[in-house]
Amino acid sequence: MPSKPVFKHFFKNRTDGTPSIANSPATTPITMPVSQTELEPSISSLDSGQAWVSVKGKHKRSNPTDPTEERNPTEERETNVELCEKIKKGVYHRRDKRDAAGEVATTLKQHHNEAIRMYYKRSTETDLSSWVSCGEIPTTNEIMDVTETWQKCDPQDNSIIMRGNKLVGSWESKDAYLGAHFEMLREDVTRPLREAVTWVKNFPDAGEESEGGGNIGIYSKVHVSGITFSPRGMGVRIVFSLNKVGKNIRWEQSKRLLTGSIIALTPSSDMFQTKCIIAVIAARPLEGLRQNPPEIDLFLDPEQLEIDPMMEFTMVEERSSFFEADRHTMKALQKMMSEPFPLSEYLIDGKSVVNPPKYVLQQPLRNMNTIFTSEEPGPSQFDNVDIINDWPKNANASLDKSQESALRRIMTKGVAIVQGPPGTGKTHVSVMSLKAMLDNMSRGEPPIIVACQTNHALDQLLRHVAVFEPSFARLGGRSKDTDVIKKRTLYNLRQGKQIRVPNGMKHSAKIALDNLTRAMSEALIPVEMKTGLLNYKLLFNLRLLTIGQCESLIKGNSKWSTVDPALDGDLALKQWMGKQLVSNKKSFEQDTFSYDYEEADLEFEQLKELEAENCAQDDDDDFESLRGHHVSLWDSFVGRSTVSDDEVRTLLTAQDLYQIPSKFRGAVYNYLLRQVKDTVRTFIRERATEYDRQVINFRAGGWERDAVLLRGQGIKLIGMTTTGLSKYRALVSALSPRIVVIEEAAETMEAPVISACVPSLQHLILVGDHKQLRPRCAVKELQYPPFSLNVSLFERLVMNEVEYTILKRQRRMIPEIRRILKPIYGKEIIDHPSMADIAVRPPIPGLGGCNSFFYTHSWPEGMDEQNSWMNHMEADMIVGFFSYLLNNGITEKQITVLTFYHGQRKMLLRKLREHPQLGRSKTYKVVTVDSYQGEENDIILLSMVRSNAIGKIGFLDVENRVCVALSRAKRGFFIFGNAELLCSESKLWSKVISIMAGKKQDLPITGPKCRVVFRVPLVCKNHGRKTWIEEPDDFETIHGGCQRKCGSKRSCGHQCYLACHPFDCNDVYCHEICTKVLPCGHDCIQICDDPCICTTCKVEYRGLVDFTAMAMSQSSDSSADNWKGATTRLDEFLEEQQNGQVAMPSYADATRGSRQNIATTTNRAKPAAHPQHPVAPQHSEAKSSRAKPLGGLENTVKRMIFPRVSKKPVDPAEPVDPDEPVEPVDTSNGLLIDFS
Repeated sequence: MPSKPVFKHFFKNRTDGTPSIANSPATTPITMPVSQTELEPSISSLDSGQAWVSVKGKHKRSNPTDPTEERNPTEERETNVELCEKIKKGVYHRRDKRDAAGEVATTLKQHHNEAIRMYYKRSTETDLSSWVSCGEIPTTNEIMDVTETWQKCDPQDNSIIMRGNKLVGSWESKDAYLGAHFEMLREDVTRPLREAVTWVKNFPDAGEESEGGGNIGIYSKVHVSGITFSPRGMGVRIVFSLNKVGKNIRWEQSKRLLTGSIIALTPSSDMFQTKCIIAVIAARPLEGLRQNPPEIDLFLDPEQLEIDPMMEFTMVEERSSFFEADRHTMKALQKMMSEPFPLSEYLIDGKSVVNPPKYVLQQPLRNMNTIFTSEEPGPSQFDNVDIINDWPKNANASLDKSQESALRRIMTKGVAIVQGPPGTGKTHVSVMSLKAMLDNMSRGEPPIIVACQTNHALDQLLRHVAVFEPSFARLGGRSKDTDVIKKRTLYNLRQGKQIRVPNGMKHSAKIALDNLTRAMSEALIPVEMKTGLLNYKLLFNLRLLTIGQCESLIKGNSKWSTVDPALDGDLALKQWMGKQLVSNKKSFEQDTFSYDYEEADLEFEQLKELEAENCAQDDDDDFESLRGHHVSLWDSFVGRSTVSDDEVRTLLTAQDLYQIPSKFRGAVYNYLLRQVKDTVRTFIRERATEYDRQVINFRAGGWERDAVLLRGQGIKLIGMTTTGLSKYRALVSALSPRIVVIEEAAETMEAPVISACVPSLQHLILVGDHKQLRPRCAVKELQYPPFSLNVSLFERLVMNEVEYTILKRQRRMIPEIRRILKPIYGKEIIDHPSMADIAVRPPIPGLGGCNSFFYTHSWPEGMDEQNSWMNHMEADMIVGFFSYLLNNGITEKQITVLTFYHGQRKMLLRKLREHPQLGRSKTYKVVTVDSYQGEENDIILLSMVRSNAIGKIGFLDVENRVCVALSRAKRGFFIFGNAELLCSESKLWSKVISIMAGKKQDLPITGPKCRVVFRVPLVCKNHGRKTWIEEPDDFETIHGGCQRKCGSKRSCGHQCYLACHPFDCNDVYCHEICTKVLPCGHDCIQICDDPCICTTCKVEYRGLVDFTAMAMSQSSDSSADNWKGATTRLDEFLEEQQNGQVAMPSYADATRGSRQNIATTTNRAKPAAHPQHPVAPQHSEAKSSRAKPLGGLENTVKRMIFPRVSKKPVDPAEPVDPDEPVEPVDTSNGLLIDFS
């Protein structure tokens, strides 16, 4: 912290009216007292006659967080005016002459919507030893491993004592319950950064790639470059270097510095030895990050806010944790301590028998016609159903028995728990229950709140709801559904609406923010980039120079000074500085890493989704960039020399500044500049605290408006993510909902779910599956007892035998795949009859009816630079099999590649894009198991990765993850891994592999009984031949079929030269010599699929259909003229493309039917190569001797649509005997042959 004597004199009330600083501390210039009479002419010459307006007495600070409190604005206004006026009077070029401060605090009158206002009223909790008093952002002490007042320590070793989770039984009290979850969540947020800071503190010179660096991000040469005054808060813009990263970063695909993450800053000279500043990433605009050096915006605690652009810092982040989602939850837990806690008898006291909600007991009659239908004519028997005592029996509904039982529980129990194993229709049950509840809502009833773990799941649920209920809203703007859901976001609902909120907080807060922005912008003038040299009038007004010293600058030394007294103050100071003044142009050292890039973490859309889910941002939140008034900071001039501050203070005792030797004047200027910065810094920090308070009021005022909007439009249902439950809790609480539905409840931490327990709640519905993914913790140790932070409220209630319903009939997997879930679910899951119907779930082509297998290997694992496991050979095998499936008619959208590790995911994606037969332009679904819950696809390729001799299988031993991995496939499921290792180290995997090996009952209907193989079994659908693939390279000998030669005739008359393949021969480039007769009468001697060129007439013919027929019907003299008409359409087509009127056809288009369209326009076009198959080589030596290559735009079009490769497919090592009998293909029941 900078010392305060400089600004203390500035704010102190003076009664003598003199600027005497004889009693000044050592940090200010020591001068003799000067009388007022001596000052008068000088004050006139300085144009500062009112420079000594003082603050009248000490002002009483008002309650900073109570928006309803009456406050006296005059007191703070005078303080604002004081510094701003002094700065304005000391700088000539200031543009704005208006009052810089204005009314900072405004009186907020009571009005009808007290809920939101009271929500933000400061808690009465004053006990600093309580967790309720803990600040929102982690403190320096927490990160530097110093005990805070609210934390409890073990007296023996001074370690922090943290309360654990109580999984079974009742909690002692509400404080014990909420406090334990707060402490565990706080530790999960702070420990990763604490460990990163400790590592950098111990190894200050190390880079990221040093051993032990792990997921630590280290950024050097960090400088403040500006301040942004945004409605979201005061953002500090910084620039930084990637020198310690050592690589370029693809920011659009990197998880570094995500919006909402916490980082730690330390002066580069200290490196966390004594100093640490905690900040939150405010925004990460890509255009800023792509600069060199990159820049980003931060939110800092006002007490630690920095404005000196010359200070150099080092910045550290821990990339595995995310702060923004948890900060709102922790605030909600603190707020709940001052609120009634509904449903506490179940959540805290452990009651297992659940009663109906209060509103259902009051009126149990419900109209159930939306769910049940009656076979008998006449009035429906479901108009008024007593859902508690007379639930319909044997009624027709689109629900099976277990789903109907779940619906009844949802409708009639205060805490309703529904477990839905994979594919059993959890979402369908949720939608039907919402339909029934919405149909029975009366006008004016509060909306139903629905929350999901992910934006994708939320959109999916709301799309179902939109079919029968248009009056819904979505909080948070990250929706990909632009047709339906996007129109119902809160942001879009506001558009075009004039929403009046009498005495609303937003308007008054906006005025306060504008006034504070103006005041602080005035104060920042001395360090603003365009200010230039300090002005001696400013230094006088801030009492850093005496009147005598200022007069000496004006008069100059009578012997040699040429300074004109009429010159501006900065020119006088410049003349005094002479050669000691150095122009300090704003420039930073740029990083140069050539083309070395860090490997991408995520696809761009995945990254945006991650930020959106963790921040729950609305469309008008400035998460992409921080918008608002921006002040750029920089020292335009600095002094050349440096001496100690004590020496400078001695030099400043001279009243004539020209008596100071010129060699020390640079040091004097630097000292004065630092004193100005100290004064400005203190002023900005005080105003920043008030700015933060008004930001909260501004946000609350926005929610006042939103509450009026939602009530006025009669919104019946509001959807948000589970992160949004905490972020929007003030708004949700103001709407007084009775019903909250949590989808994916077993994947959500307990704390975000209990934050949904607003005082009005009567009915909590939890839908999920605790045997699938659990909540994720950043700190691994918190997953285990006594903390068990990854146990959801859903699972804890099940463990405490609170009654729940299980859905049983699955409609996703074929029986062959469903059977491997028996070790997890036993006999709880049964198949819907349609799952055995091959019309519903067709077999996978090219595999002979084998729709699942476990390919086992012993290829060793490895580790990437982020210490994530990967397996090169396994990845190559999967890519080869992926290509084979595409050759057999499967599309890339039908295949998902799953893996347990990010390192393997990145490698697989890279290898797929680099594969010569696949291509970089396509989108491949390669995801981790943790991010795929709730998803499904026709075919799943599962990469296990782990293969070692020490018996370590890591994530593969987590039953919940395994459950998700085994249950995503609908038609085909293929595992690649080390089966022997898994069997020896995991009981679950041993059972799964035993089932796949045919050692258990429930054998597959088709294909071999044993599905654990050392060779991938393939079957040619043309010839029925079996091929066994042992190594990745073996896939190069086949192209979707077998090794037999194709030999089929193409439409051009030539034989297909490829080995057996499942795609059309005409989709392959023909390299034979053309045999057609040209219109001129000469023979064409070009390659068959190349444009025809007559080397004798030197005429190029484009788009010929049948040259021979045309030559016979027309004379050679007129044929050339007539042929111009035949090529007109192609010329027009190419001209339109060149003018941008026609989109360039893609290569994928050419292989999906557009080839025929192009052929009709060109009359004879080169056949397109199949996307997964290399085309035949061109005869380059013959080509070069007979015709010049096709040029211009037409060549571009042709080459792009019909590309070629440079070599023929490799012939099989052992040619197939043409007389060998072909094994017949068994087409009965639509299935291919059995391997047995």
